[in-house]
Amino acid sequence: MNKLKDYVQTMRELIGHRPFIMVGAAIAVQNENKEFLLQLRKDTKEWGLPGGAMEPGETIEQTAQRELYEETGLSSNQLSLISVFSGPDFFFEYPNGDQVHNVTHLFFTDTVTGTLSLNDDEGIDLKYFSLQNLPSKMDLRAKSILSSPSMKEVTI
Repeated sequence: MNKLKDYVQTMRELIGHRPFIMVGAAIAVQNENKEFLLQLRKDTKEWGLPGGAMEPGETIEQTAQRELYEETGLSSNQLSLISVFSGPDFFFEYPNGDQVHNVTHLFFTDTVTGTLSLNDDEGIDLKYFSLQNLPSKMDLRAKSILSSPSMKEVTI
């Protein structure tokens, strides 16, 4: 079991389903066609950005790099911190009832290596979408990020 699952499991044993603050990273991966990579989540069947929670002892940049690889098979050493998101749009309740208030650090990259592939059991599909043609069933957090002024700045 990895550190995050140990940490989250320990916290959940203490607090049950009650909300707690979860620090994490999301990665906006842009291809040569100015499209962004989205992952279809297995648990909610909604499209979202690759990303996840910070593990104890790692930096937020390491979180972004690890999550990018774990969820997509891609790597990048050229991540740029774009913004930090929190607030009501970043509250999330998992299908099992666990609740979190996310503090999400958004990283951007248009330089990746590796082969696009599902490397974990969290996603069921990976596809690139233009901001003008996003899927209808999207995670609220991803919608908020992709429609934010911060994203408009990186897509110009």
